[in-house]
Amino acid sequence: MPITVLKSAPGQPPQAAAGIADTVSVMLARLRAGGAQVALEYARNLDGWEGPVMVTRAAIDAAAARVPQALKDDIAWAHENISRFAAAQRATAQDMEIELRPGLLAGQRQIPLNAAGCYVPGGRYAHIASALMTIATAREAGVPDITACSPPRGAAGIPDAMLYAMDLAGAHRILTIGGVQGVAAMAMGLFGAPPADILVGPGNAYVAEAKRQLFGPIGIDMFAGPTDSLILADGSADAELVAADLVGQAEHGATSPVWLATTHRPLAQAVLARIPDLIAALPEPNRSAARAAWNDLGEVALCDDREEMAQYADAKAPEHLHVQASDLDWWRGRLSCYGSLFLGEETTVSFGDKAAGPNHVLPTGGAARYTGGLSVHKFLKTVTWQRVTGPARDDLARVTAGISRAEGMEGHARSAELRRLPQADTMAATSKG
Repeated sequence: MPITVLKSAPGQPPQAAAGIADTVSVMLARLRAGGAQVALEYARNLDGWEGPVMVTRAAIDAAAARVPQALKDDIAWAHENISRFAAAQRATAQDMEIELRPGLLAGQRQIPLNAAGCYVPGGRYAHIASALMTIATAREAGVPDITACSPPRGAAGIPDAMLYAMDLAGAHRILTIGGVQGVAAMAMGLFGAPPADILVGPGNAYVAEAKRQLFGPIGIDMFAGPTDSLILADGSADAELVAADLVGQAEHGATSPVWLATTHRPLAQAVLARIPDLIAALPEPNRSAARAAWNDLGEVALCDDREEMAQYADAKAPEHLHVQASDLDWWRGRLSCYGSLFLGEETTVSFGDKAAGPNHVLPTGGAARYTGGLSVHKFLKTVTWQRVTGPARDDLARVTAGISRAEGMEGHARSAELRRLPQADTMAATSKG
């Protein structure tokens, strides 16, 4: 039977306006031509920042001294989880060598990129966790030079706790600059940083568009949009927890959709009744952001069975997928399209957002159909090598020449045959041809 929609999303997640692409294109052209001077101009005009861009060691130490010890301990606890998970990922990326045939050796190497640029967003919230997720992951991958940047928050610059986290995570330099100019500074190697090989980290629509336009000669983690979350729940779920989890993710912003799919109508009705009160209890500006996200983009769907819920989830391909249902092993084996999976009511997406360990920089807008999130693998190049000796050489030359001539690529064929025949015989055969 068709899925019954108990609450529809009257709005749609906004697409990036064409004007953003044009604005970013003009800004990047100016930054390429004018370098650091233009970046400083944008920093002053757009962020109101008059201070130095490079954060000094003394400024970092002073910021750390102002961070309460309890918060330092929390940041360190989260940092340890994130680092340990990234290190375990790194251990799965191995060099290898295989003898495909006698005399034909091939292999792969895992080589860290030389320089990474990590964007740590500012704005309404102080994104401490994003600093840990991007910088510590690059460090565990073995990247030897890591630049981090973040926009200033008023005259005080980057918030103290964010500076502390960026330094703890392993940034080699920290730049007080945000937006398009911050992304460009890392990409172009301004303010003492080497040009980045890859740009990672979430940001607003202008940051995302800048990364998109710079992609090609420079790698990026992904094309990211507003965060999204889906909960799958059956009759065993707690309506209060489900409602609170939906509201917690709607808090990200007015453009962040949250969805619920369930097989239990009473649960859905209880969640729908509870959410407005939970939103009303939030402080501002969180309240307005969550209310807009829920009213315009929230959706509740009633499904016949768990397979229908799984199909709904695969079609959404959410950034965050939280299962609050029985038989968690079945769900883990069945679901395939998500950025990160959260199993059971004792976990929550908030844990993953801040401290659990797996990376929270994840694909949005349905991109989880074809890609995963940020990991150490984004900071590694898997390159291959090959070596041919003795026994395999003649067969390789013969097969390569045959395929090359079938493709019409005579130069490839002759190059291969030089490895098979003595030089004189090859020249004679070539002249006769």
